[in-house]
Amino acid sequence: MRVNATSTYRYFAYGSNMSTARLRGRVPSARPLCRGRLLHHALRWHKLGRDGSGKCDVAYCGKSSTDVVWGVLFDIDWAEKRLLDTAEGLGIGYLEKNVTIASCDGDCAALTYQAKADMTAPSLRPHEWYKAHVLRGAREHGLPDHYVAALEAVETVEQSES
Repeated sequence: MRVNATSTYRYFAYGSNMSTARLRGRVPSARPLCRGRLLHHALRWHKLGRDGSGKCDVAYCGKSSTDVVWGVLFDIDWAEKRLLDTAEGLGIGYLEKNVTIASCDGDCAALTYQAKADMTAPSLRPHEWYKAHVLRGAREHGLPDHYVAALEAVETVEQSES
């Protein structure tokens, strides 16, 4: 579904894709617009990754919730959407989600990805390399200090040798 009438769409990155370099490695047209907040959601690291570790997810907490997920709004060419869908495992691990983001431009519509319920487990933890991408993006885009501190505090697991 297109969220604007142009040849681009707005994407809300909240995990490792907040790192502009990482996202551009997947979709070269990605252009950061500003940071934003997804209200009534909490960041979880419980999505089962292909490597068996935890990846980021946005969990809906209800309209009365004060939970917020910070992230970055990007503008991406529609022609590259399938590349990001593939990288994110659309239909396999994540589903596409239409969201309203509170941003520097006011409330705006964007697309993001949310983990499929059968692909989550609360015991999962991220690998250090994945958490480093998330932190790199959070710092690059100036997310609030308290939010970055919460990301830094996330416990990681050792990556097993293949």
